[in-house]
Amino acid sequence: MKNFSSKFHPYSHHHTQESQNQETRKQKETIEEEEEERARCEWDFSLSTIVSSSNDNNTASISDALGVIEFDQTNSIIATGGIARKIRIYSLESLLPHESTSQDVHDTIFLDHARARDYYICTPAKLSSFRWKPRSDGRVLGSGDYDGVVMEYNLERRIPIFERDEHGGRRVWSVDYSHCDPTMGASGSDDGTMQMWDTRSESGECVATVQPSVRRSAVCCVEFNPFGGPIVAIGCADSKVYGYDLRMMASPVFVLDGHRKTVTYIKFLDNVTLVSASIDGCLKLWNSDNSTVIRTYHGHVNNRNFVGLSVWRNGGLLGCGSENNKVFVYDKRWSEPVWVHESSPMIKDGCGSGFVSSVCWRQVGEDQCTLVTGGSDGILQVFRGRRKTRTG
Repeated sequence: MKNFSSKFHPYSHHHTQESQNQETRKQKETIEEEEEERARCEWDFSLSTIVSSSNDNNTASISDALGVIEFDQTNSIIATGGIARKIRIYSLESLLPHESTSQDVHDTIFLDHARARDYYICTPAKLSSFRWKPRSDGRVLGSGDYDGVVMEYNLERRIPIFERDEHGGRRVWSVDYSHCDPTMGASGSDDGTMQMWDTRSESGECVATVQPSVRRSAVCCVEFNPFGGPIVAIGCADSKVYGYDLRMMASPVFVLDGHRKTVTYIKFLDNVTLVSASIDGCLKLWNSDNSTVIRTYHGHVNNRNFVGLSVWRNGGLLGCGSENNKVFVYDKRWSEPVWVHESSPMIKDGCGSGFVSSVCWRQVGEDQCTLVTGGSDGILQVFRGRRKTRTG
């Protein structure tokens, strides 16, 4: 695969190639040394809260499948969405009532969605993605739906304030906002394009459109560099990840080629390191400067569905769901999972076909962490983690 970085990337030059190669060799040597030590879990995780529907009917559970979970910028509010055509808003305080106390509580709390949520907003279609709009003080949430429509909701007034239908009715898989300029949004769709649009225009004026795949493969995930860089990353059904410089969108500045099937999620771990997920059943850690794979993570089951991907940057942990109804946590240093949690039999449906469909880390702290997961059965689970005390 041709490396486009040296040709297009504004920060890359031919004379730095040798230093990049040396750095790659050093990374590989470090990896080999680390892999000699088996993956270990430095965290104690516990299931703090389970939120389910009061209706135990299987049909109701299926129609309530959770496809997306997002913390707001304050990391105190959670939004969930999916098949039920509802955006549910929860305060973390209501989900973790012991959070504000000094008590070391290990008992799991059982709640009902109707009582646990702060409020909900009905949407016209099933939701596949949403993202809190930066610098909106948690007041605006952007969404993409199964009907190919991008919308923004004012959560204070609980009404839609922006609507864009430019993907020809094809499902929008992913939406995101630029952290440099939050008026700039992007959406990836089944129509094979990633479109960037200006929310200041009533109709969402199209700023740029790219078709990464020659075969017009679906664009399944879009993420702007959250650290303020000019890169937007795109994952496609052609099994590749493409990176574009916002100042020059004609061609990608990098192409990450290593997955065997559709790339479902892409996340920035730092300014140049990305994590991707695919229905080939693995996660991959990439160096985008030289388009190389740093590490491949395997253990979870994923060959058909979107099962979620989230990174906790402070702790270097990756979280994802699995089609065997388990939650997997990987430490970025090791290929094997460091922690796995299986939903109890009472949470699975009778056929055992349930799966964890969405995950989200809370981006605060260093020695304590919070992971929220959603299932195809509509059940929300909140896990708390605490770094183990080192001995010796």
